[in-house]
Amino acid sequence: MFRLPAEWEKQDSIMLTFPHSKSDWIYCLDEIEKTYTQMIKAISRYQKCLVICDDIQRVKTILKDIDNPNIIYAQIPTNDTWIRDYGAIDVFNDDKIISYDFIFNGWGGKFEASLDNRLNKRVYENKLYKNTLKSIDFILEGGSIDSNGKGVLLTTTKCLLNNNRNSSHSQKEIENLLKKLFGLNRILWLENGYLEGDDTDSHVDTLARFVDEKSIVYTKCYDKNDKHFFELDKMEKELQKSGFNLIPLPLPSAKFYKNERLPATYINFLLLNDALLVPVYNDEKDNEVLEFFKSFYKNRDIIPIDSTTLIKEHGSIHCATINRWATLKG
Repeated sequence: MFRLPAEWEKQDSIMLTFPHSKSDWIYCLDEIEKTYTQMIKAISRYQKCLVICDDIQRVKTILKDIDNPNIIYAQIPTNDTWIRDYGAIDVFNDDKIISYDFIFNGWGGKFEASLDNRLNKRVYENKLYKNTLKSIDFILEGGSIDSNGKGVLLTTTKCLLNNNRNSSHSQKEIENLLKKLFGLNRILWLENGYLEGDDTDSHVDTLARFVDEKSIVYTKCYDKNDKHFFELDKMEKELQKSGFNLIPLPLPSAKFYKNERLPATYINFLLLNDALLVPVYNDEKDNEVLEFFKSFYKNRDIIPIDSTTLIKEHGSIHCATINRWATLKG
């Protein structure tokens, strides 16, 4: 029996790709390296962290002040750093863990992604994980789905039903495939919700996430003059019909880079063993969100991560990492 775990379940490692000069980070490489250093330092306090590098020695030099055996390095070429969307997705099969390698096409062919699409095979060729990798002939990004660990999947129609992903499949066919692969009894499809500046066609990990088996946090816009208001209000009304406990988190105030609005969201948090990394944006709402998580996850350390540089390339903490339950060697 297959089961897609919830991200608050005990994990083995986090996998991430360190920024490099051949990625879109070239214009602010020093800044983003500091952000990743902060994330890796926090992650490695709680569990193993596999750092995918363009050049191991370069990255080790940058991380030289973090002396932690939990950090494991692998030199594998990549196009970009948003590993949530091309990293392997772990599922439980009774007492075993199988890792799915879905096709990644650069969010519907928007960006070159051939190296990223090859990453999982390279990771397993290098025997970095001890379990089996299974290739799935279907386009799916990790940020487009969220699990409560009990057979319910949260996703969006704007992404999974987009013609730039799996146009030959009907919604029913996609639903049946996901139910089979992940052992689901229900898929909760959101038809509304978006963030301006998002390249992913409305990934659910920017809009709504499970925080326990029965509760969903979601992005809420309180400003009727904000262009997101009506779309997020419609999403809220959808969620109200879901039967889950609902907890709104505020949309951060508008953030811009080169006159472009950026998709800042507090929903893009990362659950670790005994900790939670929360994206913050030097925003007046940061403290409100941190206080909520401290009250909700009383037994976890709540760690803010300055994500003002991360969102310049339209992602945040969850997008930049992927939770792994398979055993990482090293």
